[in-house]
Amino acid sequence: MATEKINLTALEEPVGTIAEDAQTTTETINNSEIDALANKMSENFADEEAALAADEAGLEIGEETAEEEAASPAIGDDISGLSEAELVALFAQKIESEPVQTLRPVVEAIKIAFYKQHRAKVEAERKAYIEAGGNEETFTPSPCADEIRFKELFALYRNERDKHIAELEANKEENLKLKLAIIDELKELINSDETMNTTFSRFRELQQRWKEIGLVPQQNVKDLWETYNLHVENFYNFIKINKELRDLDLKKNYEIKIALCEQAEELTLEPQIVEAFRRLQKLHDEWRETGPVSIEFKETLWERFKEASSRINKRHQEHFESLKAEQMKNLALKLELCEKTEALVARPTLSRKEWNKASEELLEIQKVWKTIGFAPKKDNNRIYERFRAACDKFFEHKREFYAGQKNEMEHNLALKNELCAEAEALALSEDWKRATDELIALQARWKQVGPVARRHSDVIWKRFRAACDKFFERKAAHFATVDNQHEENLKLKQALLEEMKSTDIKAGGFDAIKEFQRRWSQIGFVPIKFKDSLQKEYKAIVDTMFATLRSSERDRSMNRFRERVSNMKNNGQLRSERERLFNKVRQMEQDIALLENNIGFFSKSKNAEALIADVREKIERTKRDMAEIIEKIKLIDDQEAHNA
Repeated sequence: MATEKINLTALEEPVGTIAEDAQTTTETINNSEIDALANKMSENFADEEAALAADEAGLEIGEETAEEEAASPAIGDDISGLSEAELVALFAQKIESEPVQTLRPVVEAIKIAFYKQHRAKVEAERKAYIEAGGNEETFTPSPCADEIRFKELFALYRNERDKHIAELEANKEENLKLKLAIIDELKELINSDETMNTTFSRFRELQQRWKEIGLVPQQNVKDLWETYNLHVENFYNFIKINKELRDLDLKKNYEIKIALCEQAEELTLEPQIVEAFRRLQKLHDEWRETGPVSIEFKETLWERFKEASSRINKRHQEHFESLKAEQMKNLALKLELCEKTEALVARPTLSRKEWNKASEELLEIQKVWKTIGFAPKKDNNRIYERFRAACDKFFEHKREFYAGQKNEMEHNLALKNELCAEAEALALSEDWKRATDELIALQARWKQVGPVARRHSDVIWKRFRAACDKFFERKAAHFATVDNQHEENLKLKQALLEEMKSTDIKAGGFDAIKEFQRRWSQIGFVPIKFKDSLQKEYKAIVDTMFATLRSSERDRSMNRFRERVSNMKNNGQLRSERERLFNKVRQMEQDIALLENNIGFFSKSKNAEALIADVREKIERTKRDMAEIIEKIKLIDDQEAHNA
């Protein structure tokens, strides 16, 4: 039921209002609404819930292979709006048209999207079943042809993937045999009686065949390459070939390795460290496939290439250590939230007020949970399952509490009927002072009475409100000509506005604003024709005061940052700070994009306007914060230029 207030007349009778908001919320709570509150967690953590549902359905893929990691394709178009049937069709099309080794990220995305849709449908079906009088414990979802087909496609994908991995491993073993055979042929070249040109041609042919052979088992890579390179060098060092051919080949190898060194050094500047590390592995493969260089360049070139590789490897290691540390920190934070939720479940809760407070605490815990990133992969689902179980238990206890309130609600209904009868008796009174005081007392007693059943809540409230409205409308009509006090209030409020305009709010701060607000609220009503314009002017002045204080705070913050930056003489510190701020800006841009994308989903919910307004406020707040950070980055750039 919407928030109800007694209708006020032009006199703005202050004693005639009833703050029904909290009462209404309490009165209308029933099992279905507690279920809705419990389901809010599922809505807030839709991805986690969908992932768990998929795992529970047996749709786990297994560990990612190196080949899948290297492929890493994007899903492409947004699939969040697709229906279950459309997702199944997309899944089938992907399996049919794309290599199985590239499908893992696509399958994961489709799986999450499908089970979001599927869970929503099952929950809607469960709700309808319960509202129709069914027992929740006996609920069984209807068979879903789309889910059956999805599982069939998943089994097909997993079978093809397993087959591909098995074939890949078999190919690696075969490739190992082929490369060992090439090494044996290299050994024989040294003892060959053929002419130099023929021997060298055979050597080139062996090198080409080596490059064309694919991957070998990882555990054999190092020994295999060392053995191969040893025999390639033996060929160059011991076979008596034409010196000119040998020098040309060494020169060509030298040029190739110089280029590889340069490419590795360029990768040290690549901001995407994971991408740099992947590309470095390919450079190392090329290095190993390239023949030897002249002995005087061998160590120098290798040291140069190794030095660039070490820098990239160090950054890569630091990146993943940092990521791992962050995930462990997230795990610790989530463990703490689990413990808080479990403590909340264990805390004795005896009244509706305590349940409302506990619910607010749980919602705040859930909000904090959403701000925390992923825990380590092996712990992420487990910790979420623990959190969800604690939340489910909380709502189960709350549901049990409200289920036992039927007798109390019937008693409350009797009390509210008595209050209605008393209010109706006062509605025709002309003893304005006595009747007003007694109605205010009745309103206070109304708010103290507990909830009634939903089917009576709206009717009984309208009856009580109608009696109060009738009295205050009659009283307002009686005092319609009495406006001397309102004129005096007008002068007082106008004088207060002038005082507010001339006040140095920076000196008084937020306390001064609160004091002005208190004084304004203590002044009575003004003539109705001045009400809106006066209130509008007052609001504008208060908004300006708040804006002035916020601007002052921002200026102080920027001055502190400017002083901090000016003390950074080391450009390395400046660049580190700039990179931190730049990463923060990129994260904010992603957050804004996500929030803007979410607005489309909120339009389908019951409280769409409130949700969208809240999201837009978050977007504007993030944009303001981002603008401030960009300004700080500009300060760093100026300081770095000055240091140079």
